[in-house]
Amino acid sequence: MKTTELDLLVIGAGIAGLTVATSAAELGLDVGLIEKTSAIGGSSAMSGGWFAFTGTAEQEARGIHDSLDQFRRDLLEVGAHRNDRALVDAYLDNQLDTYGWLKEHGVEFGEVEISSGQSAPRGHSTRIREVLTSLHKDFQERGGATFFNHRARWLVRDEVNGVRGVEVDTPDGPVVMYARRGVVIAAGGFSRSQELLAVFAPEQLAAIPYGGLGNTGDGLRMAWRVGAGLADMSSISGTYGSHPETTDDQHELLTSFYMGGIIVNSHGKRFIDESLDYKTLGSAVLTQPQGLAFQIFDASVRAKSHRGIALKDMDTLEDLGHLFKADTLEDLAAIAGIERDGLVRTVERYNAAVRGESADEVGRTHLCNGVGALMPIETGPFYAYPAKTLMTTTYGGLTITPQGQVTDVAGEVIEGLYAVGEVTGGFHGAAYMTGTSLGKGAVFGRIIARHIATSADAVVGWGSGGRAI
Repeated sequence: MKTTELDLLVIGAGIAGLTVATSAAELGLDVGLIEKTSAIGGSSAMSGGWFAFTGTAEQEARGIHDSLDQFRRDLLEVGAHRNDRALVDAYLDNQLDTYGWLKEHGVEFGEVEISSGQSAPRGHSTRIREVLTSLHKDFQERGGATFFNHRARWLVRDEVNGVRGVEVDTPDGPVVMYARRGVVIAAGGFSRSQELLAVFAPEQLAAIPYGGLGNTGDGLRMAWRVGAGLADMSSISGTYGSHPETTDDQHELLTSFYMGGIIVNSHGKRFIDESLDYKTLGSAVLTQPQGLAFQIFDASVRAKSHRGIALKDMDTLEDLGHLFKADTLEDLAAIAGIERDGLVRTVERYNAAVRGESADEVGRTHLCNGVGALMPIETGPFYAYPAKTLMTTTYGGLTITPQGQVTDVAGEVIEGLYAVGEVTGGFHGAAYMTGTSLGKGAVFGRIIARHIATSADAVVGWGSGGRAI
């Protein structure tokens, strides 16, 4: 079997893998980037492009008041305090440095918005495909090697030196690739694996499959086989807000409920507090008839659309014919397929609660995570957006240290093995804040690269003495 040897091997070319690889190459390491598919990107390229940072120039320019303590509080509250606090602290300690590093690599941050799990606007929008392309270009210019159409199968492990390589399927046959300083798993989650979803989150099988086409859990399986621990697997949930006909090429995700809308089922009834994070909403929608719920809003919310900005692009949705529109709620119900009387009564009760005449029937008090005054739905025309739960990312996985080292089921470090991004667990806890998926991929990618580059335990000329596990 053919072999090759480098300083570092990174499995997966999304934001997490590209950040590790580029940072490590900048620090002088000889890096190989192993990608299962024929292109970079993975789930990152299919995302809305939001990064969660605080203390930025963009926030300051918009007069946004935020702080690390407020960021920490939000992360813990949305995670139901089941987060690994050491990981949360590592993110917060390094997020501003990572923001600066991305800007040094040409990343431009556009709008700063409040979204799921946030009590202050800290979602920074990007053109994510341009971000990924730029990082990959910088990686290659630093001498990094990318191996497309290479599927990592098994880790190569030595009982003395730990994990030091990967057995890889290539177009030319199997190859063993060795790494003097270790292996980083950045292979994404398992949103495309019906088998693993059936094991860890069977109720989510009803969600629309999404995420990177290579996200079948290869990285999870490899590390699991060598004894890696797992975290947050019971909290896996899809994201609510995508049209039933959304596609890999035309990704739709709308959160009009954070801008003033409500969510009803086909009977026209509300069933959950719409200010909650969209992962929690995603699980709730799966319990409704046909796993479908409608976002209902009026002209005042429709006016907040911003074309090309994920989560609020109602212009494009209307162009696609996915947004129902009518001058009255009765007509809207008829064309959208919602029970007319149910919808009308629901909106009447909601408006009465907004005016302070009665308590809200689902206990809603704000627009998003305790922020924003509720608005009545009363200005025509009226709109309905039918949406389902989308299994975008799994957000549960391998246990890691704050340095990104994978730990086993007993909490001990598995030498030579690191993990970053969606394949890891522990950081989010019970649910997810917008921008912290791309954010944690970049933040912990930088942490791992620095840790490996400054570590003194490199194995020189490790050779072929290990075995695939």
